[in-house]
Amino acid sequence: MPSRNARPKAPPTDYQTIAAEWARAKRLKELETAPRMNNDAQEADKSQRAAIEARRKTAFERRCYWTIGFWVWLLCMHVIGILLFTSGFLLTRLVLDERSKCENPPIEPILEWKGKGTVEGGCWHPKTFNKAVVVLIDALRYDFTVPVEDENLAEVYHNALPFLYDTSMKSPGNAFLRPFIADPPTATLQRLKGLTTGTLPTFVDMGSSFSGTAIEEDNLLMQWRDQGKRIVHLGDDTWTALFPDYFQPNISRAYDSFNVWDLHTVDNGVIDHIFPLLKDDQKPQWDVLIGHLLGVDHAGHRYGPNHAAMTAKLQQMNSFIQDLVKEIDDETLLVVMGDHGMDSKGDHGGESEDEVEAALWMYSKKPLFGRTKPEFVTPPATAKIRPVNQIDLVPTLALLLGIPIPFNNLGRPVEEAFAGPKGNAWNHLAAASSMTSAGIRRYQASYFQARGIEQSTQPGSPASLWSNAEILAQSGTKVRPWQALYDAYTAYQEETLRICKDLWARFDIPKMVLGISVMAFSVITLLLYVSRDEDEDFAVLDDAELDLAEKNLELQGLTAEPDTVSYKSLSKSLVKAGVLGGGLTGALSSALVKLSGSDEWLWAVAVTAIGSMIAVAGSLLRIRGSRMLNLLPSTSWGWLSVVFTMSQSIGFASNSYTIWEDSISLFFLSTFGFASAIAALQRPSVRDRTLGVYHSIVFVILTRAASSSKLCRDEQMPYCTSTYYASANSSTSAPWQLAIPFAVFLLLPSIIKGYMRTSRSYEGIAPVWIGYVIRTSLFLAAVYWTLDAADTGEWITTIPQKMLKTIHVSVAQLVLAITFAAGTTAFIWTSPCASIYSTSSNSRTAQITVLGYGNANGARYLLLPVNFAAALILLSKPMGGGAIAIMLWQILSLVEILDLNEISAETIGPVTLALLGNFHFFKTGHQAVPASIQWDAAFIPLFTVRYPWSPLVVALNTFAGQILAAVAVPLLVLWKTSPKRKGLIESVSRALGVFVAYYAVESLATMAWAGYLRRHLMLYRVFSPRFMMAALVLLVVDLVGIGVALLGVKTNTLSIGDVFGFAD
Repeated sequence: MPSRNARPKAPPTDYQTIAAEWARAKRLKELETAPRMNNDAQEADKSQRAAIEARRKTAFERRCYWTIGFWVWLLCMHVIGILLFTSGFLLTRLVLDERSKCENPPIEPILEWKGKGTVEGGCWHPKTFNKAVVVLIDALRYDFTVPVEDENLAEVYHNALPFLYDTSMKSPGNAFLRPFIADPPTATLQRLKGLTTGTLPTFVDMGSSFSGTAIEEDNLLMQWRDQGKRIVHLGDDTWTALFPDYFQPNISRAYDSFNVWDLHTVDNGVIDHIFPLLKDDQKPQWDVLIGHLLGVDHAGHRYGPNHAAMTAKLQQMNSFIQDLVKEIDDETLLVVMGDHGMDSKGDHGGESEDEVEAALWMYSKKPLFGRTKPEFVTPPATAKIRPVNQIDLVPTLALLLGIPIPFNNLGRPVEEAFAGPKGNAWNHLAAASSMTSAGIRRYQASYFQARGIEQSTQPGSPASLWSNAEILAQSGTKVRPWQALYDAYTAYQEETLRICKDLWARFDIPKMVLGISVMAFSVITLLLYVSRDEDEDFAVLDDAELDLAEKNLELQGLTAEPDTVSYKSLSKSLVKAGVLGGGLTGALSSALVKLSGSDEWLWAVAVTAIGSMIAVAGSLLRIRGSRMLNLLPSTSWGWLSVVFTMSQSIGFASNSYTIWEDSISLFFLSTFGFASAIAALQRPSVRDRTLGVYHSIVFVILTRAASSSKLCRDEQMPYCTSTYYASANSSTSAPWQLAIPFAVFLLLPSIIKGYMRTSRSYEGIAPVWIGYVIRTSLFLAAVYWTLDAADTGEWITTIPQKMLKTIHVSVAQLVLAITFAAGTTAFIWTSPCASIYSTSSNSRTAQITVLGYGNANGARYLLLPVNFAAALILLSKPMGGGAIAIMLWQILSLVEILDLNEISAETIGPVTLALLGNFHFFKTGHQAVPASIQWDAAFIPLFTVRYPWSPLVVALNTFAGQILAAVAVPLLVLWKTSPKRKGLIESVSRALGVFVAYYAVESLATMAWAGYLRRHLMLYRVFSPRFMMAALVLLVVDLVGIGVALLGVKTNTLSIGDVFGFAD
């Protein structure tokens, strides 16, 4: 990171020019003979001064807009870089439009049966069932279904759902239970796509967790609909988003799927509506009945699996399935399955064993199922034994119900469904496997042709294995070797699935390199922007004489603009250069793409971005005379900021470093605290030494205190103990943690008051806003979490649960209304945090004292981070709220340390603030894994999902640390500066540049390492999630920096300028 001077000094050329002009004006003034200005002249002078203030105000607003324009341009560069890398890195799959047809099987069936080739008899295989009831119990983990006899080893959730296991043991011809392995990501929407299409998911789909788009490729529901089957859906509304207009309109019922606080509405709705449809008079209305229950999943999210609520939910499911078995007839297939599992906290989304291990149970009133080996009668004891891929459900259901297998399927038939009651129906197993294999072969050929890929014919390849199977199928013996044939087709299916996984794990290296290049260019441009020479600083602190000279020159119509472009027009020059350079290269690259007939518009966008950044970098090198050498630090603080940034970024090449990033951030922050304490000992005054050491010690102690809040990721076990929730297996807060929000309510406003009183700036609106309004908000936040715990733990039985929910949601909405709506209004319109006192020693003279003048900029701006902190404390759970309060305290200590050590203009301040943001990301109960996202935060101020508010609330909860840090960036510049501080918006912009540069380097590093380690075993468990987190954080801090920090500085400066005048 480039270093910045500790104390800005005026450019010598500017100061000398102004001084010369002032001397000349003074001499002219002395030559004037007018004895004294009359009243009219005084009025004219006042009016002229007002005009000067108006001009300065207008000029300042223009500079703000040009500065914001520069940051919008930089945001676009970051978006383009991330988009390019993502398009080449996150796995994507070409969706083919072909559909399977009943009359066009991929191979001639090797069996003969009545009604062959018809929907009534079976399109590609003899039909076994006329109807199906498919029950999907969301997050039904496999071990929930396996009894544990030893009570000492049993968890709370064991033995609550024994019916599936018992029927499989007692009636193996009627039922079987198998582990059902999901392909990550383990989010419901992606799992439904795999369960209905038979294809593998891609990581790109993870962004669709809030809402899905319709599945357009061939799938089970499309085949049922095309064959005239009537489908009824009950439960999770994700199905209606994926399959619009598929379901019978009058009897289907969709329920909101995202309200994880609600354990019963969806389940009760499914149960209430499914049994009437199973009556004889209602059966003609449907052929396939789908029920998707969410109670188990929501119990996991809300409480974790080791909770009595999970036991109650599993017991309810046990009774529900028992009743279903009684109601279905001989012609109906009953399928019960989970779409994914859950981790020890009840979350899912990643690829840990607990998240991917679901359960599959099939039941038939007629004894149709079988086992090929006697030992297979007992269901597997764990999910590691004889697992079934979830995509295997697709060909199994299609063949059992007599419809074509969807064209894109890669699954294979589940053995028990076709083995026959005696387990020796090898002809049916071979027939089902041959038809499935032929469909896979047809799909693979179409996919390879569309992608322009040649198939291998080497021994062991799918083509070779297919040839081996065909040789067996065409053998001239009277009795075909059915078992060998089944084994041969199974080997083909397994190898083809492996090849397809490798195929879809192919990365577009050129696009990845291009994305890394664009991001690297943006980092270099940003570093050039924040670097400067020793004599290049423009801001002068509290130089009243120079300010008076400038104003008098302006009154006389004289200006003293330097020959070179000043700081006032730098942003304007850069924006113009960026637009011009991007426009020219964009026009040329777009024309080239269009003329060549290529669809590679992303390449044109990349060239446009690079051309634009080259133009901006060139402008910086030309206008300001910046040199690449300026990027090297010139002070020890500058080198320390480089060490923090680069060691963190280099460390992301190690999976263990990335896994333990939270502990490493603690080390870096503690290092800064010790370094600042040592620096404080070198200050000349005893007061500065004492305060510097004090604030450094406070900073380190607070860092250690915040580290007590910890949420462990799976890879850290057993060397980590989670403290964020009541236990490692819980997703609710412990009762003692409810004391934390009340402690914050009592202490935080007083702490803020203490820091403001040191500069005598606890004046104006500050006592009312911080002492009463913010304290009230914090109290309401504490009340909210108490009511939430009462609702969760059912402490209050006299108040209906719905009313209790209404009360605490209303409390949350009130807090957000105070902090965001009223807080923003107050921040915009309030006057400076200062008070004017007049004292008179005699009748002729009076002394005016302005309390808070020396910290006018910082004290008023502090109201904005305080408002955000109060809102974020509400939106984080009790431990997270405590961490946010500590972070705000650390920020106040940080600005004091920077001021006392006179390093406010050094890069170490913004870099340390960025480290604080990342550190408190972990301390608010998050990790760089999708499973740590606290989706239930969406319902803190809302009853149901509402766009865009629900995603926005989740984002505020997830990135609370980085958001508060971004809002606080201007405080590093403004703290303890008077209204006469010049170049405020430019100084803040440069501090923001250093702050964002830290995250941009982090994003660049995670990009580069994820690309380089793309074949690493931990890619999708460690490196890919960390890249996605870094990319999202970069975009978040960009947006907050533009929409909150810079606009906040503009509002703050205008308010102070209206009272004290504008400095420049």
